[in-house]
Amino acid sequence: MPIQMKMPRLSDTMEMGTIVRWGVKPGQKVRSGDVIADIETDKATMELQTFDDGTVASLAVAEGQQVPVGTVILVLAEAGEDVAKVGAAAGATATQSAPSAPRVEAPLITKP
Repeated sequence: MPIQMKMPRLSDTMEMGTIVRWGVKPGQKVRSGDVIADIETDKATMELQTFDDGTVASLAVAEGQQVPVGTVILVLAEAGEDVAKVGAAAGATATQSAPSAPRVEAPLITKP
């Protein structure tokens, strides 16, 4: 079964995170403890490690893209899974269920 890695909450106040740099590529094998990305939070830039072994099937978020905590950012195929099929399925799911960025409204300015 594919492993979905989600944008983690790296600080108490973190609501969004930005993928600064991917340290892996689709098709690359990873092991628990490998650094897979640099994530920019509201306070700092931190390395993100994987806790699973597998093969990168899909990078669901582009470098420089900011996404809410909990968004799927990477999908790993486990041993014995078809990486291409897992990646294709992950891409289809990501486009159907991608969360939209929170709406920010400008303050209303009134003249005295």
